[in-house]
Amino acid sequence: MTRREKLLEAICTNPKAVRFEDACQAAKHLGFIHHGGKGSHRAFKRKGEPVQLNFQNRQGTIPPYQARQLIAMIRKYGGNR
Repeated sequence: MTRREKLLEAICTNPKAVRFEDACQAAKHLGFIHHGGKGSHRAFKRKGEPVQLNFQNRQGTIPPYQARQLIAMIRKYGGNR
């Protein structure tokens, strides 16, 4: 199992404790590109995908609802670019 697969699996199994940097890295693995953000927020977009991922850094983790949005994208794109 590769590092990327381990990261995506860890996010899917524990959405209540996803680290902010792990979420950003996972979005990049899924083909999303950092699009901006101010302060504690980072936004990611993917060409052809109407849903934008927006992560908020709350003491090193992201809120569970943002983790669920990321998990939906992991399931949709299967971890492939």
